Amino acid sequence: MSEEDYSRAQKLGKKEYQSRMMRGLQPTLEVLDDILPPKGSYSEVPLGLVQIPSDQIVGTRTDGRSNAFASNFMPILKQNSEFARKWATLSTSHLEEGIREPIKAYEYMNKFYVLEGNKRVSVAKYFDVDSIPGTVIRIVPKRTNEKENVIYYEYMDFYNVSKVNYLYMSKVGNFPKLQAALGKEQGEMWSDEDRENFSSVFYRFQMEYRARGGDKLSITEGDAFLAFLGVYGYEELLEKTTSELNDLVGKTWEEFLLLEAEDVIDLKMDPTNEKKPLLSRILPTSVSRLKAAFIYAKTPASSAWTYAHELGRLYLEQAFPDEITTFYYDNATQENIDDYIEAAINCGSNIIFTTSPSFAQASVKAAIENPEVRILNCSLNTSHRYIRTYYARMHEAKFLMGALAGALTTNDKLAYVGDYPIYGSIANINAFAIGAKMVNPRAKVYLEWSSMKDIDIAERLKEIGAGCISGKDMVIPEESTREFGLYTLDGEHTRSLAMPLWHWGKFYEQLIRTIMDGTWKYDDNSYEKKAINYWWGMSAGVIDVICSKNIPAETKRLMELLKQSIVSQQFSPFSGVLYSQNGMVQGDPKRRLTPEEIITMDWLAENVVGIIPKTEDLQEQAKPVTLQQGVNKEKGQI
Repeated sequence: MSEEDYSRAQKLGKKEYQSRMMRGLQPTLEVLDDILPPKGSYSEVPLGLVQIPSDQIVGTRTDGRSNAFASNFMPILKQNSEFARKWATLSTSHLEEGIREPIKAYEYMNKFYVLEGNKRVSVAKYFDVDSIPGTVIRIVPKRTNEKENVIYYEYMDFYNVSKVNYLYMSKVGNFPKLQAALGKEQGEMWSDEDRENFSSVFYRFQMEYRARGGDKLSITEGDAFLAFLGVYGYEELLEKTTSELNDLVGKTWEEFLLLEAEDVIDLKMDPTNEKKPLLSRILPTSVSRLKAAFIYAKTPASSAWTYAHELGRLYLEQAFPDEITTFYYDNATQENIDDYIEAAINCGSNIIFTTSPSFAQASVKAAIENPEVRILNCSLNTSHRYIRTYYARMHEAKFLMGALAGALTTNDKLAYVGDYPIYGSIANINAFAIGAKMVNPRAKVYLEWSSMKDIDIAERLKEIGAGCISGKDMVIPEESTREFGLYTLDGEHTRSLAMPLWHWGKFYEQLIRTIMDGTWKYDDNSYEKKAINYWWGMSAGVIDVICSKNIPAETKRLMELLKQSIVSQQFSPFSGVLYSQNGMVQGDPKRRLTPEEIITMDWLAENVVGIIPKTEDLQEQAKPVTLQQGVNKEKGQI
């Protein structure tokens, strides 16, 4: 029987050999000595005895035995050779009692290269053994800024706490994100139970993922599993049966396909104006009225953000009195958001707007289970296939307010009170600072964060003594304060100068019109499956600045001129030479930052005095949003 096994293995080897030859690829095993960096540029770290995943063993340390195997470790030498007889003997031992003697191997960049035990590996791979015991020495290259090197150092940090070596990532920051997704702090050690639970969930996911063709995708299984956790959450998956988990993998498949795209987000900068044939604009006859649910994190009476969206909902009812019915749920939390979305669906909602980035995960889960319901989440730089997201280019208004502040300040000091360090908010701060510097080169912007722990904002503003202050964008009706928008403080007297306007009503109106006129589906007409994000600005009428009557006429003229140049897209606040606190960001005077560069901005302009805080420095109520959309989240900082 062992000779027959060798014959079958040899056929597999020859088939692999010929296939790779025809594709111009190396047909035999990789040789570690051929790919190692120069001596002196790496170190060796003994890992001891570990279980080596079979599919990560790719070659040999030296070229001595590399030509005896095809690249899949199947033998290619003649059947009557001594090599074949030894392989057959090992095959018999494996079937009768198992091969217990560990191999010796080197690990480099999460791949393993055999020093002793090539035939043992070959036999194990032939019998589809998942892992092989081995004494391993890790080759550690010097740290560089190259992507693969950065990922590998993140992997080593992850391995040190978890001892998990059977998954890998293709994107910087994914290993820290995985640690966070499992509810652990960076550097927190895993227990034996942690490892058991994780391997149980991951291997069940891996089996179904591969069965559906996941191993043919260009992403790693680690990337796919992290995306899976991002939708359902680790604790929830631990409770799933194998059948339930397999069903979820199938339903979530487009999330994995999305990861393959180089640019995963299709950013819609303006409403679609393309007219479609009449028949495509007619609503389905079964829907006499649209029913839209809005889900708020707070109440309109307690939150300016919620109040702004509530004004948008009321505007929508006035714009479509005969076509749409709306209602809302407020005080939604991470604990009850699933119930709120389910209740909205049970009430017959065709459209659901979840108005906080922290609700993105629940929105995706609900959209996967209810594909007939359109679910949109108000967030920026969120990439999911099953929902659409929307946000406004507030940085355009902040630029105008910065220019206004720079023109009106009496002492070259400006204060900016930020809320959360999330995508979009950094662009707002920098646009304000750039606008101020454009009209007043001496202007400094002192940045404070209302969400930071142990900070008295009022006291800090007094200490700064700024000539103009940019505070929260708007207030709720019950608040009597005038400290919002752009204002000045003269002792106890507050004077309003300008206010940025989020016109969510116009945003919602134009989104609803895309459904009514049939253009909704045409936003997703790309052959490449991408996440759809609506990111509209002044050109769509969803962002504006309202100036006080106290503003000098000449300054208002300047504001109007700048506004029209932004609306017509002749000017961008982030065009030309740009400097951060750490030096030049862009040196080309003719270039403007791309929308993606603006959204993912993680630097502060050179005239900003302040920092971007980490999540651990923020108040507890800020963490759900920053963990979902925080700028530092991309770097794995939690």
